[in-house]
Amino acid sequence: MNAKLSLRGVRKRFGDLEVCKGIDLDVAEGEMVCLIGSSGSGKSTLLRCMNLLEPIDDGEIWLDGVDIAEPGLDPQPIRQRIGIVFQSYNLFPHMSAVENVMLAPRRTKGLSRADLMPRISQLFEKFGLADRMQHFPDQLSGGQQQRVAIIRALAMEPEMMLFDEITSALDPELVGEVLDVLRELRQQGMTMVLATHEMGFARELADKVCFLDAGMILEQAPAEQLFSAPKEERTKAFLARVL
Repeated sequence: MNAKLSLRGVRKRFGDLEVCKGIDLDVAEGEMVCLIGSSGSGKSTLLRCMNLLEPIDDGEIWLDGVDIAEPGLDPQPIRQRIGIVFQSYNLFPHMSAVENVMLAPRRTKGLSRADLMPRISQLFEKFGLADRMQHFPDQLSGGQQQRVAIIRALAMEPEMMLFDEITSALDPELVGEVLDVLRELRQQGMTMVLATHEMGFARELADKVCFLDAGMILEQAPAEQLFSAPKEERTKAFLARVL
């Protein structure tokens, strides 16, 4: 299986603190990879490095065989190809849901509302929000706002998606509706990397699970294998605490 995205020896520091310590990871086309680990283990920073929101200090990041971490490379085209959704929805409060979604493709691709509306309406329909397109963020529940944030990322037609703890700010009863969106994307074959605390979801759907500890991938394996028979003591201790 050819890797869509490959990380080799990726290091990232903030001052004296090294948050990613030489990370190697391959993500195949159409694969769902879940990153698990305690807060502060480096999951969010690693995701931000993958689409160049954070410049790396050392190492290589290969997207379809091209090293995108080369110094001096314009990160903007890469970010259009690798979408990212955060735990805070970051929707503009003065814009309706559909205006929030249209903003980036109109600016970056020069498309008109008329060009975009058929496809964007379809996305709202697919994720159960057809009747919420004209609502403003404060008229939507947390789960609905998070789904709008996902639709906004998908409107850019990315080749792969990164999700950073997208359910952690939600009330428990709203988590399911956001995870259903990820299930849907999984069925469509979207390449995805998720940092998540939802262990049941990771076990059920991930092709591969990576356990991060202190800025390193300590263990990675197919989901069922990592959850039922982890090899590393630190992995066992973490899972004993969260399962």
